[in-house]
Parts: sequence; structure tokens; C-alpha cells
Amino acid sequence: MRRGSWKRSRGWIRDTLTDLRATIRRMNPTLASARVLASALFALTCAACADTTSVAATEAAPPGMRWIPGGEFTMGSDAPGANPNEAPPHRVRVDGFWLDETAVTNAEFARFVEATKYVTVAERPVDWEEMKKTVAPGTPKPSEDMLAPGSLVFTPTKEPVPLDNLYGWWRWQHGANWRQPEGPGSSIAGRESHPVVQVAWEDAVAYAKWAGKRLPTEAEWEFAARGGLEGKRFAWGDEFRPDGKAMANIYTGTFPVKDTGEDGFAGTAPVKSFPPNGYGLYDMAGNVWNWCSDWFRSDAHVLAAPEGCCQNPVGPRDSWDATDPLAPKRVIKGGSFLCCASYCESYRPSARRGTPPDTGSSHVGFRCAKSGAPQVPGSAR
Repeated sequence: MRRGSWKRSRGWIRDTLTDLRATIRRMNPTLASARVLASALFALTCAACADTTSVAATEAAPPGMRWIPGGEFTMGSDAPGANPNEAPPHRVRVDGFWLDETAVTNAEFARFVEATKYVTVAERPVDWEEMKKTVAPGTPKPSEDMLAPGSLVFTPTKEPVPLDNLYGWWRWQHGANWRQPEGPGSSIAGRESHPVVQVAWEDAVAYAKWAGKRLPTEAEWEFAARGGLEGKRFAWGDEFRPDGKAMANIYTGTFPVKDTGEDGFAGTAPVKSFPPNGYGLYDMAGNVWNWCSDWFRSDAHVLAAPEGCCQNPVGPRDSWDATDPLAPKRVIKGGSFLCCASYCESYRPSARRGTPPDTGSSHVGFRCAKSGAPQVPGSAR
């Protein structure tokens, strides 16, 4: 499809979505918020696939990126241990694209900040006008001290605690940001090759634009994470530790009390510390979660499955989390150094989670994608 035709098609789809919503509301206001509407909107949104139109096939490989050939795969999972938001599995097709072979590192993010003077979300005061949209009506405004710049920091507990309340091991830390991930007094000195953390979705998007890239869609990310394998539990196969070898940086020991570092690391690890997957990508399991471009819905796969195989899906039109319906969220994938079998086991390709896009934390980073095509040998001039 030509680029001009693509833009006109997207405009038509947006207008159709708006007209559909208005029509259904006139017919039945109650129906407007029902799953029927959500499914219809998702079906049309799925048609508005990511613009992965290939550029000239003479494009050289971008530094630090790997070509992902694209294809059809089963997205999601209903296998034992899978979370409800991963089901049902359904067929999806993605075009080929480039993906960073590692998560963006502290050194790379520092070059971006130096070049642009960018200030991350965690380095700015909390915007109460935005924050109050995500809390219950009537919630009083916190004190100015509470709205000071900061971010979420993982804090081990002194003894085992119930695992159904994550506030037991997360704290809001004033002064925590990408430069000092654990708060004032901490530093990234010596961690230049570790993935950058304490970056919000907005920060990841800003970096990607500066680099001439974009964030991957959830479908692209999951396809790439599988490394050419179909239906396997992990990015490398079904056995978690083949021949006893650690394949990812996760939490070993008793969560959230002590990470024993049995896999070689407690906390983040330098990128490329573990074997790459079949596409030459590192840390597609564990180390840090990766931001994706999609809005998060708990029922995204439920809405997508009846539509059949979707080409280059960009995710739902809006966000909805059954456990936290007021807060809009973006998709994160891959799990982190805080994942373990006793808690979440989210270092599986199908695992997914929603996180508020204005929030950074100790275990969330990102990598970038780029539309294009691989270089054809002998075609460059």
C-alpha cells in the first residue's frame, strides 16, 4: 500500500470508530460500555495495523539492531501457570522489522540526555491534575512534599510476607530517577552497561524518536522474544535451566526477602550476560521489563481472538485493567530480575502486564524497534 493511501485509510478508520461509538450510544447507552462495543472497536483498530511498510531493501543494518523476519505465530497462552490476561492464544502475523539486540543501557540513555537536555518524568514534580484522573473521585490532593519528584523503588522485606500486596516491597522514593535508581546516594557509576531503569513510557518514546526508532508493538515484541520457536514456554525452549544453565536474570531465593544471586546477579545485570535467543536478542526474559507501544487491556486477547489472524496489530484503542480500572496503562513484556516461579514467572514470552505510563520503577526499561527491510547483498551502491 502506498504511504498516502495508508494515511487516508487510517483517517477513514478513525472516523468510522467515532461514528460507530456515537451510533451505538444513540441506540442503547448501556451497550456503549459493554464488551460488544469493545469488540467492535478492537476489530476496526486491528485493521489499523502498524505502519510497517518496508523502506528500500538497500537499507543497511542499523547498529545494534537485529532483523526480525516476521511471520505468523500463536500469541498468548492458556498453558498451566499462564495468567488469565494471556488467554486465549490466537494467531497473529507481523511484518519483518528491526529490534534492538539489547535493552537501552545507562550509557546510551546518558548520551540521549546529554544531546537533548531531556528531563525524565521521575525528575519532574508529580502533576496532580493528571494524577487525580487515575484515583477515586474526591481523593484529597497530597501535600506538596508528596508530589516532589521521585519514583518507585524495590525494597526487600526483612521476613517473608504475603505475596498478594505488592506495597509490601515497593516504596515511593523522592529523588529516585535513572541517574540514582535507588534514590539519593545511589548512582549508575559502574553500571553503564546495565539497562536503564526508572524510565516512564513517555521517556522511552522520547528516546526512541531521538534515535529515529519507535517502541515495538506487543505482538512484535512477543514474536521476537520467541526467537523462531513455536509454542515453547520460554524463549529458549520448555526446560527452564537446560543442563543446569541459567538462561535469564531472575529472582533466586525467597521473594521478596533476599535475592541469592544464584544466576550470577542480584539486581540488574549488564546486557548480554546471558545467551541470546534464536534471533540474536538478549534479555528477552528477565533482567528488566520492556515498554511496548500498546495500551494494556486485561481482556485484549479475549477481544482479539474471535477476529481471526490479525496482521500487524497495534493493540486496543484504550486501556482497561480489571484490577485497577481507573488507571490507564501501557503494556510491558519480558519480566525482570524480580520475577520468580513462586510469585509471577513473567519471564515467559506470553506474559504481559499493564503499568501506568507516567511511572518509572526499579525493574522497567525498554528497547526500540524500527520498520524497514534487510539489506539485499550486492544491491547497495
